[in-house]
Amino acid sequence: MAGERTLTSLKMYRTRYAKADRAERSALLDEFCKQTQYHRKYAISLLRKPADEPPPGSVPRRRGASYSPASVRVLAGIWRAAGYPWSVRLKALLRQWLPWAYDHLPEMNKKVELELLQISARQIDRRLSDKRRQLKHRLYGRTKPGSLLKHHIPIKTDQWDVTEPGFVEIDLVSHSGPSASGEFIYSLNLTDINSGWNETWALMGKGERGVVAALDALRKQLPFPLKAIDSDNGSEFINYHLYRYCQRHGIQFTRGRPYKKDDNAHIEQKNWTHVRKLLGWDRYDTPASLEAINALYRGPWRAMMNFYQPCVKLKEKVRVGSRVTRRYDPAQTPLDRLATFYARCRKPKALHALLEQRAHLDPFALSHEIDDLLADLSQIRRGKTPTQHTVLSKSNPSPGGGVHNPKRPQPPTYAW
Repeated sequence: MAGERTLTSLKMYRTRYAKADRAERSALLDEFCKQTQYHRKYAISLLRKPADEPPPGSVPRRRGASYSPASVRVLAGIWRAAGYPWSVRLKALLRQWLPWAYDHLPEMNKKVELELLQISARQIDRRLSDKRRQLKHRLYGRTKPGSLLKHHIPIKTDQWDVTEPGFVEIDLVSHSGPSASGEFIYSLNLTDINSGWNETWALMGKGERGVVAALDALRKQLPFPLKAIDSDNGSEFINYHLYRYCQRHGIQFTRGRPYKKDDNAHIEQKNWTHVRKLLGWDRYDTPASLEAINALYRGPWRAMMNFYQPCVKLKEKVRVGSRVTRRYDPAQTPLDRLATFYARCRKPKALHALLEQRAHLDPFALSHEIDDLLADLSQIRRGKTPTQHTVLSKSNPSPGGGVHNPKRPQPPTYAW
């Protein structure tokens, strides 16, 4: 109603102004400026316009679309192939993925590439908002606190403020499905706090010796020396086998407070992004499933998450009253974080090999291989014969009972 009155009033003044002589116009301008508080020159420019022209601001000016439908479709294709990452991470990975998109997405062209290189994280959220309401899951845990050696293994009372790789958090993720009875597969998850580098290994059960053997295999795969581990209070970690292993290799061993998941916030987050989003909450309890899961963990999944998936790190929290503002550093892949760290010193051969490997790896091909291996795993879980996208050999068992595929390039081992 106020807008209609403003339009009617302005139309009336314009009609009167057009018919008035010089003296009447001056009086009309005084009256109009007194009512509107407009500057006299601005009032003159308004009253000289046609009577039917709408007042300023009554018709919103709409900006044309900045991103073409083809750009949005290409963005959605990359988002899907990358495993539906958060918008900030998706924006960070576009620069590495777009050159490979020419071979996999038919709508990809130079114009689309330029548009996507300019898109903001907020615009990504808007463009993909209709496709983001489908990924909601629940989380279950099947580990129990251990009681031995707690007086030998200190509690980490503060967060590691580390500036170099090698300080990691570890945890087990169960794949028991709706029932925890019998023996089933666990995923041993390891993440480096400084770089975000992640390694995962599947093992049958959570026996103490199997956990130590899997951790030793992961230690040899890391592209940096393992200096310290931090775990929860589960009996699979708080035992003499792991304690003696850490002493023998000069690894600092700490634990979080019981029932305080925030003490292991880094690994809890990776449990979701690197394990649950991949395997869900189904039950896996057969040797064939163990082989297929380790083929994923040691092959395309490891390369995808460490080479092509950027992650963010919390820099600081600022509290103003009751409001907490979190500030993050720019999103980078774990490999890029390692390269940044080693740029200040001599790069190890392991890092040179990984950078060379990424230069020749197609992320879309990795995504397709992950989908194929997940399809094989689904067939195995239903008791069917997989289509054998990969040949799994039983001649080389992995720690904890798993085996690896000799025809796929395997992660090198390092004698740290």
